[in-house]
Amino acid sequence: MSETRTAATDVPVRDAATVIVLRERAGAPHVLMGQRGAAAAFMPNKVVFPGGAVDPGDATVPLARALPPLCADRLREDSAQDLAHALAAAAIRELWEETGLPLGVAGAWPGAVPPDWAGFAARGLLPAADALQFVFRAITPPGRPRRFDARFFLVHAEALAGDPDDFSAACEELSHLQWVPLAEVRRHDLPFITEVVLAEVAARAHDRSPPASVPFFRNDDEESLFLRLKGMSSA
Repeated sequence: MSETRTAATDVPVRDAATVIVLRERAGAPHVLMGQRGAAAAFMPNKVVFPGGAVDPGDATVPLARALPPLCADRLREDSAQDLAHALAAAAIRELWEETGLPLGVAGAWPGAVPPDWAGFAARGLLPAADALQFVFRAITPPGRPRRFDARFFLVHAEALAGDPDDFSAACEELSHLQWVPLAEVRRHDLPFITEVVLAEVAARAHDRSPPASVPFFRNDDEESLFLRLKGMSSA
């Protein structure tokens, strides 16, 4: 996937996907969170949503169902290339790897299964992106050891193919995976951008349709801008 470098720090900005899973429990919305390890180079000990960088193979992963067209259009805005498919695949892969929760439908893979998807495919599933909503975009500010151009996707737990409490297939990147009441999330040690995104999540807790306008927190060496992707110039 594409990488850009900043003049001041020469740190590559990697494309990334983050997944916010919402679930209704006891009449209140809950969000799936996990804690990064103390030795992590990026955001150690922070409580975060599942997510990570786009891999080169994500662009060719078969999707049984594509992203909603509106989300794909917003993902293409202010971007040098069309990453909609790769970002959707990365979101589903990262959710699977870090939580063991599959977002997919029954189906056979058309060819060899990539190693990262072996466990997913063993369940007889193909990744499906139609339930994902693109709701936020943010670039990590300069001066950090790692920088990401992160696209945040919201999905409701009923779209998952399996038990939302079964984290047995998760890798060890996130610990203390749990469904946190949305009203109590800010009691945890959160990254700044997660706090910002949570306001958007709260506003969309009961909305199943993709947003027509997506907030974009853009940071570069010259300035930080809070823009909106809305089907026209982001000026």
